[in-house]
Amino acid sequence: MADRSQNYSNHARYVPGFHFVLAALLLVILGAQIYHLAVRPSLGTLLGLAYALVLFFMFWYMRAFAVTVQDRVIRLEERLRMASLLSAEMQPRINDFAPQQLVALRFASDAELPALAKRVLDEKLTDQKVIKAMIKDWRADYLRA
Repeated sequence: MADRSQNYSNHARYVPGFHFVLAALLLVILGAQIYHLAVRPSLGTLLGLAYALVLFFMFWYMRAFAVTVQDRVIRLEERLRMASLLSAEMQPRINDFAPQQLVALRFASDAELPALAKRVLDEKLTDQKVIKAMIKDWRADYLRA
């Protein structure tokens, strides 16, 4: 599915057309509308700024909503995976995981997950970057929003 293996240092996903081109264009449009409103205030320039703000917030929330849905699916997937991989002693603790812990643990291999999951709960680790950095045997996730 991908040309290179995935790991902590290269797992972030950027879609250039969305993250760079569209974001930059929206910022330019927003900046231009603010400038036009300051230089030539009128109902038309005010509406132009309102339109630019609508586009910006649509861009922002379109991404936020997709990531929220993705995180909910990951939470379900990881709970199901843990139910089949964790020891009987750890099974009752599956619901103790916070969503951000589950999102980070999705990258741990099946072999590494039980020990890492226990450590995350025992040490109350919640920072996704810290949890991801602890993973030695990376399980790639190429199907992300």
